Amino acid sequence: MQNIKNPKWSVTLFFLFLSLQTLFAQTKSDIFYENVPVTWLGIDFSQAKFVGSEAAYKASGQLVNSEFAEKYASAWNNLFITEPKKYDVARAIHRPSVAYALDVTEKANKAINKNFFTEREEDFKTLTEQNISDLIKQYDFQGKTGIGMMFFVEGMSKGQEEEGVWVVFMDMNSKTVLLTSYQTGKPGGFGFRNYWAKPFYTILKSMASDFDQWKKSTLKNEKKS
Repeated sequence: MQNIKNPKWSVTLFFLFLSLQTLFAQTKSDIFYENVPVTWLGIDFSQAKFVGSEAAYKASGQLVNSEFAEKYASAWNNLFITEPKKYDVARAIHRPSVAYALDVTEKANKAINKNFFTEREEDFKTLTEQNISDLIKQYDFQGKTGIGMMFFVEGMSKGQEEEGVWVVFMDMNSKTVLLTSYQTGKPGGFGFRNYWAKPFYTILKSMASDFDQWKKSTLKNEKKS
């Protein structure tokens, strides 16, 4: 292939590249149009914290720190594959279907090496929207493009009977957050996996009900800006 030596051509191609990037960039409003594809990336547990002592969980036979990323992170993500009618992402965002790329969050979860436990109740929620934006900028989307959707789990408190989750939509091309919303759900059910999986179901169900309102609010704010 012949190299382009003319500087004028180089400048022209550079600006053409920038215009194409802008042309194909996703916008916040694209989230709400069902003809725009969305990829479900799964649940990221890298920011998760269990409020309570590891000794107490271990004594109850429920969990030890080393099992969290190795065993349960993949088990919770797999529910979206094995029980798609219950954990219905497409229904939540008013789409006929969504693509799945759980390998994106699987890679992030497998890299986790930290202590998940804290005995400080105030640690349940410490992240901000800016923190989420910074995390997305560093994320490896493995070449995926378009709009991605994922959950960042933050706080899991048996004492408060609550799980805090950031719902995040992003433009995977530019690694830019398009929309994020902090949601909470009450855990419940038999067994450790099911107990903490219930909030994912209730959050998706709530999203399905509230999605039109999210759309109206978002489009109204975009017109103002």
